[in-house]
Order: sequence, then structure tokens, then C-alpha cells
Amino acid sequence: MTGDEAHLLIVDDDERIRGLLQKFLMRHGFLVSAARDAGHARRILAGLDFDLIVLDVMMPGEDGVSLTAHIRTRSDTPILLLTARAETEDRIAGLEAGADDYLAKPFEPKELLLRINAILRRMPETAAEAAAPKLLMLGPIRYDIERGEMWRGEDPVRLTATEAHLMRIFAARPGEPLSRAQLVEDLGRDRGQSQERAVDVQITRLRRKLEDDPKQPRYLQTVRGAGYMLAPE
Repeated sequence: MTGDEAHLLIVDDDERIRGLLQKFLMRHGFLVSAARDAGHARRILAGLDFDLIVLDVMMPGEDGVSLTAHIRTRSDTPILLLTARAETEDRIAGLEAGADDYLAKPFEPKELLLRINAILRRMPETAAEAAAPKLLMLGPIRYDIERGEMWRGEDPVRLTATEAHLMRIFAARPGEPLSRAQLVEDLGRDRGQSQERAVDVQITRLRRKLEDDPKQPRYLQTVRGAGYMLAPE
């Protein structure tokens, strides 16, 4: 697995660190979502699967060790813990909860990148992943779920980073209406009406690439009172 294929979730209550890590990892080819705390992360994880989670230990409310233990009850997704603590007992607690690796703050971004890539190289493709559908058909459009690529016939359809992120969110839950608030959460953005309006704008742009008639969408539908829904064939 490479950065061009991997979807990461960053969980950190420090907005500055969260933003810096997100930009740094996106520059190295990863698709990156972000959560501001454990509760936000739980909501995102309820609807999306990730290739690796970078998780801060010291957060207000539920800490990273507790969240790691919760994730391990439902998923084998690799977890890399970040912490300001360097004591041996804290490292052990995180690893016992199910973390795959541990990096103490402060750290060099390059070291984080090397550790992420090392973990991803160790992850085999499971039989379920090998058997899972790889394509969604949307009329003349085909969407490669694994690669996050869209094609119209033999021509690639270029997606912005936000459009690509939205397609991954919808492709993970085809046929399920997703509210604007939920999409804002899944995109890793702060809540608010301005962000919900921004989602509407991105949906309009995405429809221009998906639909024959964007004003009467067939595949990226509006569900009255519920939000938006991807309806593949």
C-alpha cells in the first residue's frame, strides 16, 4: 500500500497540530480526515473505514488509550499513538490497548511519515478486501473505490481533494442518505452553517462531473429532510 491509496484519520485536540499534520501528510499523497476529539472520531469511524489512525493520547474527555481499546473491539485498523508522555508505563498502556506503534512529542514529521509507511507496508490485503466490489457504476461514469479514481469511458475525471473525499464518504455508504452536518463531520471540519453551505457548493460541483443533467440528479440525489445520497446502478 502506498500514500496514493491510503486513507488516514488524524485525532488530536490541538487544532494547530491537527492542521499541520493533515497538510503534511496530504502533501505526501495520503487522503487525510481529521477529528478534534474521541467523540468526533467515533462518529467518523462509525461510517468510514481507514487504513491507519494517528491518535493523540492526551485529550480532554476520553483519552487516546481508551479510544484505542474501543477501536480494537470492532476493527484491526493500525493505530499510531502520539503523546507528550515518554514514560515506559504510558507506552506499555497504549500498546496493551492495541496500538501498533508509539511516537513521543515533539517529533520530526519525517519520522512520523516513515513510521506510517512502515506500518502500512506490514499490512496484508485481507480476503474480504480482495473480494469486495472495486467499482461503482454511475451511468457512463465508473468510480474505482480502492484507488479513489473516476472515469468517463477512457477519460479520467479530475476531482479536487474535497470532491475525492466526498466520493469516498458516499462510496462507503451507497444508498444511505447523509446529512450536511454528517458530511461536515466526516470531512473533518468544524461544525457550523457556513461549513454546511460549503458542502452544498461542493455537491453542486461534484454533480457537474457525475450527472448528465446536474439540475435533475440521478446518481447524487437530494433526499428531502435527510441530506444527500449516492445511488449507483
